[in-house]
Amino acid sequence: MKLDVNGVVRDVDASPEMPLLWVLRDLLGLTGTKYGCGMAQCGACTVHIDGKPARSCVLPVSSVGTRKVTTIEGLSPDGSHVVQQAWAQADVVQCGYCQSGQIMTAVALLEQKPDPSDADIDAALSGNVCRCGTYVRVREAVILASRLKRGGK
Repeated sequence: MKLDVNGVVRDVDASPEMPLLWVLRDLLGLTGTKYGCGMAQCGACTVHIDGKPARSCVLPVSSVGTRKVTTIEGLSPDGSHVVQQAWAQADVVQCGYCQSGQIMTAVALLEQKPDPSDADIDAALSGNVCRCGTYVRVREAVILASRLKRGGK
């Protein structure tokens, strides 16, 4: 089957039932998307499907079809995406395991709501689990990214 990942159409030899997560990690070598729970409960496996966040651990690759998949690697080749920059400035990362899913969810939120409230941020990111408890810094980074995206400092 063909799969459009990060703007490149790739031939993938995978079982139709294989979760997208394992296609990305094992077949395509894109290991930025993490395995957390395997039940779509923690958010570590979040990618974008046509710009919307999706849990790749439970999404059969055959269900993707011609839709565009974006992984954390596809946001920017050098980590210069505004949300990634805000993450670094706010010093969000502790262990880092959940961060790709958190960032992908935050990017989708800011596309829908360029100036989200704290409640919007909390609601959007409530499905992303951080074992280190960096939730306050995550919210700060989303607010900073929102400001930066809108031209502020």
